[in-house]
Amino acid sequence: MSDLPSAIHPDILPRLDPEYVAIHNAHLAHRVPPHTIPWHPDIRKAPYIPGGSPVRTVGAVKDISLQNCKIRAFIPEGTPPQEGWPVLLYIHGGGWTLGSIDTLNSFISRQCKENNCVSVALDYRLAPENPYPAAVEDTVDALKFMYYNGKAELNANVNKIAVGGSSSGGNLAAIACLKAQELTPPIPIIFQLLIVPGNDNTASVADGRYPSWKECQNTVWLSEGRMMWFRNMYLPDPATWTEPDNSPIFASDALLAKVPPAFISVCELDILRDEGIAYGEKLKSLGVKVDAKVYPRASHQILGMDAALKVGKQQADDAIKAVGDAFKAA
Repeated sequence: MSDLPSAIHPDILPRLDPEYVAIHNAHLAHRVPPHTIPWHPDIRKAPYIPGGSPVRTVGAVKDISLQNCKIRAFIPEGTPPQEGWPVLLYIHGGGWTLGSIDTLNSFISRQCKENNCVSVALDYRLAPENPYPAAVEDTVDALKFMYYNGKAELNANVNKIAVGGSSSGGNLAAIACLKAQELTPPIPIIFQLLIVPGNDNTASVADGRYPSWKECQNTVWLSEGRMMWFRNMYLPDPATWTEPDNSPIFASDALLAKVPPAFISVCELDILRDEGIAYGEKLKSLGVKVDAKVYPRASHQILGMDAALKVGKQQADDAIKAVGDAFKAA
């Protein structure tokens, strides 16, 4: 297997969940990593991660075009409560470069079904065609649409909005909680769900602040090479890497102290692990309620493999519960 383009590196193999190893060797080891070939938009047509659960049946699904992007709203079955359904805006991953409105629809529809909320997928503009700050602008536009139009168009309770995302989507969700405070008027967000988020775009293998970058530089799916490829696609100017609109850990303490409670979900064998942990610790130091969990022997993309991996299902289950608990508490 070692000569295949995505073979598991010997540094990582003994530490990985055996369930994952079997699936990787059968379905992923032969794939050519996108960062090793010349860029072409057709790279986005590659098959999705195997092992995901099916999209759930909900009351209705509505696609809505915004100024520069689209959203897909999964609407619960039945009659909405008088105040409207709570809302989860969920932002897909893919290094700001890959992914689409269809990414993680299984998880997003499950949030709708199990938490009786309007669960919204965001189809933001992608790099390199649309580099930073396009994805941030689209995230804010989607948030504003839900706040100002959600009641009329989707029977949403706009005073119960949570945001969440995976990987680059987790980055954008964290940033949404900062940007929401700066709008006029501010948009209240009750909760943030950050799954394997990237919180510091200055991180590197030589960076002592985040040992996971060196420890996991050869990990599966999101190696150092792939992460830097994503970063350079989205953030071609290194002078922007410290801006809070792409590295939320550099936001002011005044803004960070006012973000909503968070559930931060990271994986042991993910290069981004320690950024997520550090972000949670910074928020906690400023008085924000944070629950954080590290999933052992797990790699970056397990949420999309929730039907095949016990640890992927556990991560999804925990995320569903965290959002449900936040809606109940609000």
